[in-house]
Amino acid sequence: MANNKTDQLGIEQTLFKAADKLRGNQSPSEYKYVALGLIFLRYLFIGFKKRYDALINENEGFEEDIDAYKQENIFFLPPIARWEHIQSKAKQPDIGKEIDNAMKEIEKDNDKLKGILPKNYARQTLDQTKLGEIVDLFSNLSFEDDGEDLLGRVYEYFISEFADSEGKRGGEFYTPRIIVHLLVEMLQPTKGRIYDPCCGSGGMFVQSKKFARNHEGDLSVYGQEYTDETRKLCFMNLAIHKDISPDLGEKSEDTLMNDLHADKRFDYILANPPFNQSDWGQERVLNDVRWKYGIPPKGNANYAWLSHIVHHLAPNGVAGVVLANGSMSTNTSEELNIRKNMLKAGVIDAMIALPGQMFYSTQIPACLWFLRKEKKARQNEVLFIDGRNMGYMTDRTHRTFSEEEVQKIANTYHLWLNGKSKNESEEIYRDERGFCKSASLDEIEANDWVLTPGRYVGIKEELSEDEPFKEKYERLKKTLLEQMEKSKELDEAIKNQLNKIKAE
Repeated sequence: MANNKTDQLGIEQTLFKAADKLRGNQSPSEYKYVALGLIFLRYLFIGFKKRYDALINENEGFEEDIDAYKQENIFFLPPIARWEHIQSKAKQPDIGKEIDNAMKEIEKDNDKLKGILPKNYARQTLDQTKLGEIVDLFSNLSFEDDGEDLLGRVYEYFISEFADSEGKRGGEFYTPRIIVHLLVEMLQPTKGRIYDPCCGSGGMFVQSKKFARNHEGDLSVYGQEYTDETRKLCFMNLAIHKDISPDLGEKSEDTLMNDLHADKRFDYILANPPFNQSDWGQERVLNDVRWKYGIPPKGNANYAWLSHIVHHLAPNGVAGVVLANGSMSTNTSEELNIRKNMLKAGVIDAMIALPGQMFYSTQIPACLWFLRKEKKARQNEVLFIDGRNMGYMTDRTHRTFSEEEVQKIANTYHLWLNGKSKNESEEIYRDERGFCKSASLDEIEANDWVLTPGRYVGIKEELSEDEPFKEKYERLKKTLLEQMEKSKELDEAIKNQLNKIKAE
């Protein structure tokens, strides 16, 4: 395959389709470790080979000296782990054993990779002929100056495709790239510590570090992950993207039960916790210091995650959190109390309602919470943005935002927060009916502390009478359904009040 920019357009998609044909009867959840492990090995070799060739040219005999690689922050590969050796064995029936041995030897020589690399390529259930064909597929790619960056993109693309294939389970290790992009544009992480308490495969870190680099900043990365295999994917992903040395704690662990960074505070927190997690272990942490605003209920961990995140914010820290829509309006006594206390404490900055069908893992509508430890502006206000009518369908099941829509949302937030746009233009913040509204605490209290943006931004102004019938019908239908949903919420609130009166 030729190595030029034109040929590399769409190479991620082309490569995934080719690799997927070789998957055979393996499930995506099994196969992703096969493919991603080989991409990582290919990546390691590119960095190693550049340094190896440079040392050969110096002609001082240091090309096999491990320290000559470590001092340049490059992973050393022993001869049996170098790609040309693996490639030479691709047609052999024991290719899997060769790869396993390579992974073991790499871990011996590189402490940072100990216990991280996949080492089950020789298993009986893995077709060794197809495995060899996958090695050949990656071997046929030639790279020059941008080889490492290209493989970083390939790795991320493979992760996204595996998340799509695995459906609900895929959401455990991947947040759609456009959602991460929006969070990063909102928070603008540049200097300091960044944290993700359920970091999955590390996508939040990759985009945040890229933003920081583009703005001449630097971030120290901290995270925690519950699933051991996903934690390994994260380490490999961050290693591929260079200059990211994460502190993910000493092991995989449940963040709510065993906080591996309990003594740390962070300047930026980005998180996509499990939606509506039930039986999360509340009884084991009832007296935890994190529950400053109230003890989260046993049956749903949404507010445990919010409380955990606020607890870990540094004095000027900000956070962006993805949660299920129900978190904005739930009226269980514990959650309502926590939400009310957070609002009164001024830690809730903004709320964004997202369109449906943006996540691989669930059809549950989602929203974004933006939290700030110490507000310096808009202290008694919350910005509401209704993005439910934004975005476009990429296929029958998935929706995404355009870049213009991401910038519109982020720019609105920065105008509201700072009195200037993200680009420091002369614009000023204005409420926009149907899209955004800055609401006071009094308004929010009058709405029973509900944080659903639709309650505040209103309905977009009517279009002219020239509006096509089909579009008008769909708009009116949507409005009616929203009003019916609001009516249900009001009915429920009235019932709760009546029950309280009856109990008294």
